[in-house]
Amino acid sequence: MAGQVFCCVLGLVLLLVAAGAVALVVQGRRASMSDARQRTLSVASAFAHSPGMVQALDSAHPTAQLQPRAEQVRRQTEVAYVVVASPEGVRYTHPDPAMIGQRIEGLPPDALTGSGYTRTVVVSGGPAVSTLVPVRRIDGSVAGLVSVGITVESVNSLADRSLLLAAAAAAVALALTTGGAALLSRRLRRQTHNLGPAEMTRMYEHHDAVLHAVREGVLIVDADRRLTLANDEARRLLDLPPDAEGRPVATLGLAPEAAKLLVSGRTVTDEVLRAGNRLLAVNLRPTDAQGGPPGTVVTLRDTTELRAVTGQAELATERLLLLYEAGSRIGTTLDVTRTAQELADVATPGFADATTVDIADPVRRGDEPVTPQGATLEMRRTVVASVTDEHPLYPVGRVVGFVPARTRAMRAHREDADLAEEFTRLGLRNWDSDVAERIKAHGFHSMLSVPLHARGTVLGMVNFWRTGDSRPFDDADVSFAEELVARAAVGVDNARRYTREHALAVTLQRSLLPRGLPEQSALDVAYRYLPAYEGVGGDWFDVIPLSGARVALVVGDVVGHGLHAAATMGRLRTSVHNFSSLDPAPDELLWHLDELVARIDRDEIAEGDAEIAGATCLYAIYDAVNGNCTVARAGHPGPALVLPDGTVEFPEVPAGLPLGIGGMPFEAAEFHVPEGSRLVLYTDGLVERRGRDIDVGLDRLREALAGRDRTPEETCDDVLDALLGDRPDDDVALLVARTRTLDPGQVAQWPVATDPAAVAGVRKNVSQWLTDRGLEEEAFATELILSELVTNAVRYGTAPIAVRLLYDRNLICEVSDSSSTAPHLRYAASTDEGGRGLFLVAQFAERWGTRYTDTGKVIWSEQTVGETEGTTP
Repeated sequence: MAGQVFCCVLGLVLLLVAAGAVALVVQGRRASMSDARQRTLSVASAFAHSPGMVQALDSAHPTAQLQPRAEQVRRQTEVAYVVVASPEGVRYTHPDPAMIGQRIEGLPPDALTGSGYTRTVVVSGGPAVSTLVPVRRIDGSVAGLVSVGITVESVNSLADRSLLLAAAAAAVALALTTGGAALLSRRLRRQTHNLGPAEMTRMYEHHDAVLHAVREGVLIVDADRRLTLANDEARRLLDLPPDAEGRPVATLGLAPEAAKLLVSGRTVTDEVLRAGNRLLAVNLRPTDAQGGPPGTVVTLRDTTELRAVTGQAELATERLLLLYEAGSRIGTTLDVTRTAQELADVATPGFADATTVDIADPVRRGDEPVTPQGATLEMRRTVVASVTDEHPLYPVGRVVGFVPARTRAMRAHREDADLAEEFTRLGLRNWDSDVAERIKAHGFHSMLSVPLHARGTVLGMVNFWRTGDSRPFDDADVSFAEELVARAAVGVDNARRYTREHALAVTLQRSLLPRGLPEQSALDVAYRYLPAYEGVGGDWFDVIPLSGARVALVVGDVVGHGLHAAATMGRLRTSVHNFSSLDPAPDELLWHLDELVARIDRDEIAEGDAEIAGATCLYAIYDAVNGNCTVARAGHPGPALVLPDGTVEFPEVPAGLPLGIGGMPFEAAEFHVPEGSRLVLYTDGLVERRGRDIDVGLDRLREALAGRDRTPEETCDDVLDALLGDRPDDDVALLVARTRTLDPGQVAQWPVATDPAAVAGVRKNVSQWLTDRGLEEEAFATELILSELVTNAVRYGTAPIAVRLLYDRNLICEVSDSSSTAPHLRYAASTDEGGRGLFLVAQFAERWGTRYTDTGKVIWSEQTVGETEGTTP
């Protein structure tokens, strides 16, 4: 309709415009011919005098250069053609490439003279106005011709453009006509949703075909609750009368529930509606959701035959989802009890109303249960999960017997029979009739018993219970329960083996760690070691008494977890003891330890072992004489120092690379420790956590150490309570040492001249010092030891020489000089005049040795003070 109106109005407007435009066209064409002559002349002259024109004409291939330029000018100036030719009239360019190389017919002689020649010619496009302009060289000779033409048709179009008045009148008329037709068309298209006649026809045909062919009922109910449309399937499913369309839904003879649902206006998805002996799945959606008229569209689907199949499919889907959930939830930890709890949580209430898990005691310890044929396997109730808090089942911790004669599931369902007999049939023991009666009284009517077994060994028993209105267990439930328990059995067996390995690793590591603290008076020491909850690591600590009232404190951490880390830790701890016997400086000891770890790594790589023995270590030496502490560390956290006033410091100690990397020396730091301070050494498991910065852990450690004065034991407890949870992620070694210093009266020191006669003076001073302290009985042995040591220093050593006596638990004699050569114990021959001094020292002293210092060496001996041992000097 809009198109017809538009065409009618347009025809009238065109007749009016044509009558006024005919006269203007004739006059306009005359003026346009004159304009065309001027236009062709200007285009030809401009192109003929353009730069490079003469060079292009005189070149070997003028067509290749001039054809693109000519076509570009033709398109830009909207002329019919631009032709460049030789003076003889041979074309170099032409819009039709087939004309290139042919002569211009009827070339007038006047074209080569003057500035331009205009004429009317006939071309392939019809009559045209053509202008010829010569192209002249600098000497005036003609290099070629440029011909530009405009067809008469183009001239006429130019004339038509001059008819402004007619065009304006036509434009106004057309605009009014178009506007009216557009408004009408817009209204019609809005009502037809922008569909054209063909589309509307096709949509109606498809709509009618689909609506009546689809195997799903379709109804449309308007806002007045009248049925406006119903397809054949809807009529069949609801048994609608022939004149149903247009009538109110309430008058269609439907069941009250069906009529109420159809006019409810709700959004419904797959709601089941009973219509006679059919079960219909009903879907309701509003029709005005996308801007349509108010109402409701209803779809009906007959699901009577599919209900049984759907129920089975839903049950299978639920079981698959439950198995998927079991795979993601069971076995998340390597803990037997936790794995059993996860199994019960998945099964209850998704599969059973109550679930009990009984585990054999050896399994809980990490061992594999071994039961003689036909004997009872004692199992302990580990987990009970129930949908109700009150149940008659045995509580957690109760011992339940089972004869492991089967690995398949069995079920029992008796409403009135003796359940105690059923329990016996299932192989269960320790069940009495009273328990069976209580189970029946609480409505437990069906039980499914599944042995928890792995690799042919029964690890426990899982019992599923159903009560109340729950259906009894069937064959499908048996298969599902076996699959569920089989998945849990793998997790339980893995947890059992891990528990055994963990226990072995812990036992190995504890056997390699110090079983007690050595006797010494420089430090009051307390320690704690906590293995990781999941995997033993290689943390270790040590307290090693050294000569000269000094004590070495060691903490370290081996990379990795398990038996390999524990064994490597034992090797490193033994090596530290061996290196400490040589009494090197802390940085030198770490250098030796670094070489050892690198050698261990090379050996393991050569043997094809992927694990490495990288480690960190902190080695500190505390001197009870001067109160100084020398510390070196290899990639290990630095120590904490708690001063007597409760202030906490973290002394600056160069970090160094972890052991085994090599390539860089270690550096030691020395600082003074006031008496009564506490040195705190620890491994990274104390302060580091996943997802937490180490600085946060150090701040918490500072808070735990600061404040009141505490004993080392109390300090250990407070630190662990503040920084650790119930299940540490990594091993933790903690060493707390309160410092002591020797009283000045326990220390004596004298310089010694490099003269053999000075030995007598030393003996005199030592005898007097021992007498003043009630140690007269030690005078003879001490004088003999010092005489030999001082004599060796005077003969073979280098000044300065000094003697120092320390009276702590034992009596320590030290002779120092600036030489780096040390004497060696040997057996002297009967003809030797010397060589027996150190032999005598070794006989009278409990132990002796040599240690090197920055200025030389110290030869020391240690004597046990028999009568006064343990007394205060």
